[in-house]
Amino acid sequence: MFPTMIGTVVIAGIVGYAAERSGFTRNGILQSIIICIGGAFLAYFIRIMFGIGFGSPGVNAVASSVGALIIVPTHWRRRR
Repeated sequence: MFPTMIGTVVIAGIVGYAAERSGFTRNGILQSIIICIGGAFLAYFIRIMFGIGFGSPGVNAVASSVGALIIVPTHWRRRR
């Protein structure tokens, strides 16, 4: 269980860094990594508590990190 959590954090950090460097987001590197780790932790704990997920923990980490990067910044962005 502990190695899975550490792997989830590492994968989420890599996804956050890669998303920022590729131009997918414009939040800042640290902010993107924090958003990804938060989304991955949420998916990890949902997987533990309810058994809902995509199968492997790695796929869950990637999918939840990308989902968090899409949802969180657009939710807090002001509408013009």
